[in-house]
Amino acid sequence: MSLRDWTLLVTLSVLWGGSFFFARIALFDLPPMTLVLARVVIGAAVLYAVLRATGEHFPRGRAVWTTLAVMALLNNVIPFTLIFWGQTAIPAGLAAILNATTPLFSVVVMHLFTTDEKATANKAAGVALGFLGVVVLVGPAALGRLDTPLWAVAACLGATLSYAFSGLWGRRIKPLGLTPTFTAWLQLTITSLVMAPAVALVDRPWALAMPGWPAILAVLALAVLSTALAYIIFFRLLATAGPSNLLLVTFLIPVSAILLAGLFLGERLAWTHFAGMALIGLGLVAIDGRVWRRLAEGTRPA
Repeated sequence: MSLRDWTLLVTLSVLWGGSFFFARIALFDLPPMTLVLARVVIGAAVLYAVLRATGEHFPRGRAVWTTLAVMALLNNVIPFTLIFWGQTAIPAGLAAILNATTPLFSVVVMHLFTTDEKATANKAAGVALGFLGVVVLVGPAALGRLDTPLWAVAACLGATLSYAFSGLWGRRIKPLGLTPTFTAWLQLTITSLVMAPAVALVDRPWALAMPGWPAILAVLALAVLSTALAYIIFFRLLATAGPSNLLLVTFLIPVSAILLAGLFLGERLAWTHFAGMALIGLGLVAIDGRVWRRLAEGTRPA
């Protein structure tokens, strides 16, 4: 990757790592579903302004809406709600570490439901290491040795499983010939339409107390920086660096989330969390495969 790609990759990791930090602040004043709705509505508005400013064409058709409606459910509605719900009870850094298991679930889902993306030996080893890391993370809590509710951990892992299925469904989007910005905008718009009645029925936001300025600013940062801007950078990197290189962002997100939460929220993780993160990291290295290829090339005779 070029220096520009690396700069964008690090920036993306900070933006997505920051989403856990911003959400943690906002959740002090807002319920999870209301926060999801605020995030996607503002994010969709920003992306709509970008689309209008660039004069981009708005495709129509039943296939476009139905395909992206399912994508919105798997990629936004379910995981955003589960992660924010889990974050009401666990630290932002731990939620980010659990989110890093997304590629592990993706390998399993792709192996089970596709014919052209079967798991290789490296990927299988990576999944095994990654899930061992999850066991290390969750084990002490399951035994009552850590004040970490299992339901919150399960919610975050459920979100990563939903992300994995969104990757499987996302294979249907490319044939539609949609631009990345339009795809992101329509996903967020559909998510807004789905979430609005649910939030009105469950949270009744008009009856909630007015959130404080820290929560308001956190919502704006979550929507504008960690959603709209992050989507634009993500799809630009997807085009220039490719999906394999984008996997590297998964290594960096927990680091930025832990640093932000530690510096500004005073959150501290147990040693088992860092041990689990290390095992998940090794699993991602195995799935990525480049380290092993370079080691193999280095041991070959000249």
